[in-house]
Amino acid sequence: MADDAIFDKKKSHRAKHAGRKAEKKKKKNQVDQSNLSARQRNPKAFAIQSVVRAERQFRRKEDVIAKKQHIPQVDKTPLEPPPIIVAVVGPPRVGKTTLINNLIKSFIKTNVTSTKGPITIVTSKKRRITLIECNNDVNSMIDIAKCADLVLLLCDASFGFEMEIFEFLNICQVHGMPKIMGVLTHLDMIKNAKKLKMTKKTLKHRFWTEVYSGAKLFYLSGIIHGEYLRNEIKNLARFISVMKFRALSWRTTHAYMLADRMEDITNQENIRKDPKVSRDVVLYGYVRGVPLMKESTVHIAGVGDMKINELSYLPDPCPLPSSEKKRHLMERERQIYAPFSGVGGIVYDKDAVYIELKGSHSHKAEDEETNEKKALLKNVVETKETVDEQMQESGFKLFSGGAVIYPSMLKDDEYLQQDRNDEGSSDDSEAGSDSDSDNDSGIDQSEKEVSAKLPWENKSDSEGDDNDMDTEERNDGKEQEGNDSNDEDEESENEEDFGSKWKEKLGEKATMAYFERQKTSKNIMKLVYGEFEVGNKTKAQNQEVSEDESEEEIGGLFKKVTSSQKTKQKHKDQLDIDECSFFYALDKPTIRDWTTEPNKQALINSFVTGKRSADEDAEELLKLDDASDGEDDMYGDFEDLETGEKHEAKETEDDTVEPGSKRKGEPTKSEILDKKLKLKAKFDAEYDNPDDHRIKGDHSYYENLKAEALKQSELNKSVFENLDEGLRVEVEGFRPGLYVRMLFKNMPSEFVTNFDESYPILIGALNMAEQNIGFVSCKVKKHRWYKKILKTNDPLIISLGWRRFQTLPIYSKIEDDLKCRYLKYTPEHVTCNMHFYGPITPQNTGFLALQTVTNSTNEIKQLGFRIAATGSVNEINKSTQIMKKLKLVGTPLKIYKKTAFIKDMFTSTLEVAKFEGARIKTVSGIRGQIKKALNKPEGAFRATFEDKIQMSDIIFCRTWFKVDVTKFYAPVVNLLLPIGNKNAWQGMKTKGQLKREKNIKSEANTDSMYTEIVRQPKVFKPLVIPKNLQKGLPYRFKPKLKQNKISTKNTKENFGERIAVIKSPYEQKVSNVMKMIRTNYEKKKSDQRVATKERISKFKKQKEEEEWRKIKRQKELKKKICRNLSKTSSKKKPQM
Repeated sequence: MADDAIFDKKKSHRAKHAGRKAEKKKKKNQVDQSNLSARQRNPKAFAIQSVVRAERQFRRKEDVIAKKQHIPQVDKTPLEPPPIIVAVVGPPRVGKTTLINNLIKSFIKTNVTSTKGPITIVTSKKRRITLIECNNDVNSMIDIAKCADLVLLLCDASFGFEMEIFEFLNICQVHGMPKIMGVLTHLDMIKNAKKLKMTKKTLKHRFWTEVYSGAKLFYLSGIIHGEYLRNEIKNLARFISVMKFRALSWRTTHAYMLADRMEDITNQENIRKDPKVSRDVVLYGYVRGVPLMKESTVHIAGVGDMKINELSYLPDPCPLPSSEKKRHLMERERQIYAPFSGVGGIVYDKDAVYIELKGSHSHKAEDEETNEKKALLKNVVETKETVDEQMQESGFKLFSGGAVIYPSMLKDDEYLQQDRNDEGSSDDSEAGSDSDSDNDSGIDQSEKEVSAKLPWENKSDSEGDDNDMDTEERNDGKEQEGNDSNDEDEESENEEDFGSKWKEKLGEKATMAYFERQKTSKNIMKLVYGEFEVGNKTKAQNQEVSEDESEEEIGGLFKKVTSSQKTKQKHKDQLDIDECSFFYALDKPTIRDWTTEPNKQALINSFVTGKRSADEDAEELLKLDDASDGEDDMYGDFEDLETGEKHEAKETEDDTVEPGSKRKGEPTKSEILDKKLKLKAKFDAEYDNPDDHRIKGDHSYYENLKAEALKQSELNKSVFENLDEGLRVEVEGFRPGLYVRMLFKNMPSEFVTNFDESYPILIGALNMAEQNIGFVSCKVKKHRWYKKILKTNDPLIISLGWRRFQTLPIYSKIEDDLKCRYLKYTPEHVTCNMHFYGPITPQNTGFLALQTVTNSTNEIKQLGFRIAATGSVNEINKSTQIMKKLKLVGTPLKIYKKTAFIKDMFTSTLEVAKFEGARIKTVSGIRGQIKKALNKPEGAFRATFEDKIQMSDIIFCRTWFKVDVTKFYAPVVNLLLPIGNKNAWQGMKTKGQLKREKNIKSEANTDSMYTEIVRQPKVFKPLVIPKNLQKGLPYRFKPKLKQNKISTKNTKENFGERIAVIKSPYEQKVSNVMKMIRTNYEKKKSDQRVATKERISKFKKQKEEEEWRKIKRQKELKKKICRNLSKTSSKKKPQM
């Protein structure tokens, strides 16, 4: 049975792998692949096929990412940034004004008649732009390049790029490259489509060469009805509104402002007396760059350095839509502000209100509403009394038949005064609940309480004065009650004497007025310790009052006072007494006498140096931080390991504490341990990061840099965010984005009288070091497009920082021994050093140089490209060492072998003494040294040489002497010139210019003129060898008698001195026969040459005739063949 059980095994279940059920199970287990990507569905297809190709792709991807990365900068833009300056630059007659008008119409749907000066418009909820047109003047181009954020560079496509465009691009490269977009106009002048396409392509690539590859270039294809095409302008406007800007280094360290409004507030009487009197000018604009401080010195480009006499901020004349609160739905937002162009509506100023009236045709369609507005405006203009006087004289009726009530009657009303006192107490109780809303609205508690006064009260009285007056009025009211019951005539007498009551208690009123001034004045305590108010409740007290109001009320009228509230009230009263310590009065018991010792000590302890409790004292807190883990005490026993001396801690009386008693504020051991554990946990959380041990990619460093910059920008914004506006301006300065008012006194009168709105007014703040004038060392290179080379000490106009000024530069080159060697001219295509006297500017600040800024056509044609040189500041030295090479020339007086006396090099014995030991050299290269001066010829000296010199030698002494930089600094003041000549500023002229203008010819120096030099050939004496020496010489070195060889040439010269040989008769006959034979032979040869020439010419003619006949026969044969071929071909053609 057991064996059967073994073989009786049941068959195991075999799952189906095919069929309907198997497919169902497979579908159930399958993952839904409809949402999966191709890489997830088939990972093998996306696996790396080639390692080299994958590595190449990865490297290219990383290169592209690395090219996009920039060093992250801290974002210093405020929450409400100033408008972006968009400058429209280009040569004359390219359509700058038309483009500005079309952009304004595209953004805000309004037309502007004139486009003078900056025009600020709102383009979106978070962006405003300031459009400004740059006129054709180098000064304006330089100022615009220093402040513009975006430049629209207009070019006439039918003409091409003009010289002004290249000049402006060079100016931008030096002073910080803003964003540049090119705009091509006048494309409709090119009629040929193929030429238009080629022109666009050529100009685009030339523009890319100058700016950067891929720079945006817009095409304005034509003008219809005086406007560009709407779609093209809309496309350009869209690019402007979304453009991102990168901060430039100079602008992130300096505050600046582009003035968009100017007012002259000088007293008219002074102007009437003297039209040339210095003016008081107010300039308005948005602060840009960094916060602007009140006391900073600024430079007005084209005017000079000025000190700000008064600086304050005004409400934004063109606010962003999100920040402006509308009073009603029908009020339209202000979208444009351009005072120089006469656009902007009503302008509120500190001194006056300016209202823009309508045009001359507005009287034609006047309705009832406009007439009413005009009447109201006329009443406001013609008003001669203040509001207080009008309120005193005005009265009103409660009932139609009742008497008229005046403010003077209400002041004496007892019932009304009692109601006012009740209202004052209820207002105090409600102050805490309204504190939050007051803070939201930006109004302080003091302003709320001041505004709660009745309009006919004296506004100058303080609130402390109100309390005193209330008590007096209550007493007066009680006395009046008693008097009213006895006699009614006294009431009328009191009313008559009310006018004399103001004379009572003038001292107390003066004291309270002083308190009021102290409260509103700007002082150091407000800056250091925060906001405080005299006679008012602080913010902390307001919060406590709001907490007290939450207590229960009895019957809805009275409050239940607890003991804690009583103590709080006492503490508040004590604080009020402390805060009123600004004025001493002996008759007031509530004010402390600070001359007593306890009050002195309390005052001393209020400062940082005073004694404090253990939880506030800095020394105690430092002890807590540096305390050990509890094992050893500070300053305990220790042993000096070097000397072996043991030191024990000395217990002082202060350190000994009674058992069971504990010093106030002393931390226990458990508190110290808890604190140390918390610090350790914080340290571990910051530094023990487990993720640091794993390998990270290269992008983590860049991400960390970006995170740090973002964190710093958020911190910068949060520091001053919660401060009061006035306090924030005092501490931080006038931040970028604020619309400020600058008052300048002693401004030249020409600035106002010759004011031209088309020239930009750039006001740049100067740092502390930049206000000084000194010697500046620069690295400079002459521009390769400038035709002339620059000469040392020729006047040069330099644009450096905010300034434009003329100075006298000296060029030099650094030698191997770090010596600055004087150069007369700038080298070609190589940088050199330049020293000049001018404003101290930080290192690496770029500058450009021009020789003239005038716009005369003759000079422009002569110069072509006006930018002479570019460079950057190297260092700032108060003293410069520029050495010039000087060669002193002398001639020999007497020669004694290797010693010689030299004259004409020095003029006195003292000069020779200074140069003793100096090296000298002859023209032939013999070196020597100056020894001692001679007595007789003044300035002559004895010198030794390494070889004997000759009397014809010239001796040189090479020396170096220091060249001083000329202290000349003249700022370019083109804004003070008359309106027509602002582009014709002329500074110092060179001597050559003056001579050319006055037609003065310089006298010729005869020493400098070229003359023909005739030098006699030097005859050397023949070499004479003594006979004794000749005997010892070998034969080849012995002198031999030379015989002249007879040459065929110059026989007369050779035989001129010889004796004539006379021939015999026979010899004469023979020579005559030979001469006849030679003559016959020569004649025969010449005849043969002539005959040969004739025979050759005849043969050539014969050959040409034969050739001509042959060609003629060939032509006739060709004609016959062609004729036969044409006949045969015509026969073969089928007839139609």
